[in-house]
Amino acid sequence: MSLAIREADPTRRQLRAGASWKRPQRNDQRKFLPEVQGLRAVAVLMVVTYHVWFGRISGGVDIFLLISAFLLTGQFTRKLESGRALELFKYWAHLFKRLLPMIVLTLLGSLVGARVLLPETVWTSMFGQTWASLLYYQNWFLASEAVDYYATDHSAASPLQHFWSLSIQGQIFILWPLIFAAAALVAWKAKLKIRPVLMYIFGAIFAISLVFSIISTNNNQAFAYFDTRTRLWEFALGSLLALVLPYLAFGRVTRIVMGWIGVVGMLSCGIILQVGQQFPGYMALWPTLAAAFIIVAGFTDSKMGADRVLSWKPLVKLGDSSYALYLFHWPLLVFFLVFTGREQAGPKAGAVIILVSILAAIIATKLVDTPIRRSKWIEQKRRRAVLVIAICVALVAAPLTVWQFKVHAKEMELEAKAKAAQAEIFRNYPGAVSLQPGFVNAADPDLPMLPALTALDKQWVNLGNDCADGFLPVEKVLADKCNQTTFIAKPKKTIVIVGDSHAEQLAGALIPVAENNDWQLVSLLLGGCDFGSESAPSGRGDECQAFNKAAMDYVLKLKPDAVFTLSTDAVPDSPAETVILGYEAAVKTITQAGIDVIGVRDNPRFADSKSACVAKSGADACTFEQATHLAESDPADPLNRIDGAHMIDLTDQYCKDGTCFAVAGNTLVYLDNNHLTWDYARTMAPALGQRIAASTGWDVK
Repeated sequence: MSLAIREADPTRRQLRAGASWKRPQRNDQRKFLPEVQGLRAVAVLMVVTYHVWFGRISGGVDIFLLISAFLLTGQFTRKLESGRALELFKYWAHLFKRLLPMIVLTLLGSLVGARVLLPETVWTSMFGQTWASLLYYQNWFLASEAVDYYATDHSAASPLQHFWSLSIQGQIFILWPLIFAAAALVAWKAKLKIRPVLMYIFGAIFAISLVFSIISTNNNQAFAYFDTRTRLWEFALGSLLALVLPYLAFGRVTRIVMGWIGVVGMLSCGIILQVGQQFPGYMALWPTLAAAFIIVAGFTDSKMGADRVLSWKPLVKLGDSSYALYLFHWPLLVFFLVFTGREQAGPKAGAVIILVSILAAIIATKLVDTPIRRSKWIEQKRRRAVLVIAICVALVAAPLTVWQFKVHAKEMELEAKAKAAQAEIFRNYPGAVSLQPGFVNAADPDLPMLPALTALDKQWVNLGNDCADGFLPVEKVLADKCNQTTFIAKPKKTIVIVGDSHAEQLAGALIPVAENNDWQLVSLLLGGCDFGSESAPSGRGDECQAFNKAAMDYVLKLKPDAVFTLSTDAVPDSPAETVILGYEAAVKTITQAGIDVIGVRDNPRFADSKSACVAKSGADACTFEQATHLAESDPADPLNRIDGAHMIDLTDQYCKDGTCFAVAGNTLVYLDNNHLTWDYARTMAPALGQRIAASTGWDVK
């Protein structure tokens, strides 16, 4: 019973025809609840207006989840109590036959919009999200990207991001009927009434999931927001509401008050709470309980009741199109913002987007959803519903597969051309070398830029092997964060790379130097965690401090020849570059143990993705001034006074004469808004090797 599921019955037809409708003795006896349909419309309008006008999350989705479980539970409980078979396969075929056509329209439209308006840098993610949305696992896809520091181009809003809630609903539409089937078996075996059994089951799910949700939201809110398990309690609450509703007998005045409390609570949730940062823990009780109050209030038969407003015919009618409205509004908003270059739609443009979304939803519901939903021909045989599902999947899968194949073929072509030019790599792809004095471009004509804009997820540097051969850390916090180059029995130098993803990408320049000099490299890396004193504050909090302490202990125990780190933190689009907090203390600790420290200055960072800029506007439009992105001189330079500390500045590898580049020497410099591409980092190897030699006195080839 998602936004799309509605029961077709005589009551609905009477309501649409304007016939008089009298309240049955109990709210739970009514098959069609106009106030719930109106509630659905208000909830979707909350979602749409908050997204379009305020750039916030309203809590309306949580109301959808509760309503879907409330309606589904009522339907299945009535079946079981009347002794009818559940017919699960028929239910699933009927359900997804109704849901998928509107999804197909949205996905096909989004693919067209992505091809025309979105940069190539996000196409790979778009492919994955389209499959995830079509197959109902988008929430898990987004959950993994939300906590994956290395997911590229977080700056680009996805036109399919809103599918996360539909995916959770789809998963529940599989799980909940199975729970009903299991409950029916238990009730039959134990000779129990089905309703109490269901109350115990959903009560347990509610309690366990809510506790899990609170803990998960506190520990990792970004992942918890999309986690099906943290949302189960919202569905369970809707199910419990459906099960206990027949036993609730509040007076009219009480129900009138409850209805308005629910309406006020529902509308105020997104204004008062930061839903995107605080849900789905106990805070999500606010909108779900507000909706529960409205449902319990039911039909009051009073001019003062909230149900009188929620049962308003235009609102009920909009409720019929709420599923399509939810699907359509977000891609329209995202593509409008991309096309106009705005950060927000604004009042006037936002009003147009909302109006267009509503009109499109009404038209699509009338021309696509309703005919398929009411088709007697399809309903006559289950295989026809399955055929509709198969056709829907094919309509998206076919063009998506073709597009993916073409992109992959282009990537392979680029890689083939690059490999053909490998014999003279620095001639054809000089990268940073092209910025050095006296450089003369001798590259072959018409070579493609590397890397391919659709293959940036392959540009994260790695040493190639998990730690072993005596380098495996004992500390658990480092167990999955340690890598090494191929083991060398007697290396000339052993260097440990420690720090965040910027140290990782700079290692792309160190690897060729190490290969030429028989150095063993080991890396300890945690994205977003600068290496400094474990007592220094960190954006990643306790995890980063624990990592830094463990990394320091590892280094002091291993006693490598040197530690390779990042020394400064650049600020996006600002010259306010500083030495990493706690870094000086860490350098002193390491050097006092007789270990050299090679500290490399940070590269520029940006508010927006430079690779996306290149994809949209070309390399020349994406240059920038060094003075606006880095400090006038290396802030870490004074640390050179520490014996064994070697601070290296590679700014001239990105910038020349005060101007910095997004593409240099036929090579893309940045894979997103702050990380170097591996292809470009490799071209910095000659300069890095020379400066390590000059600073340390080592013999470096």
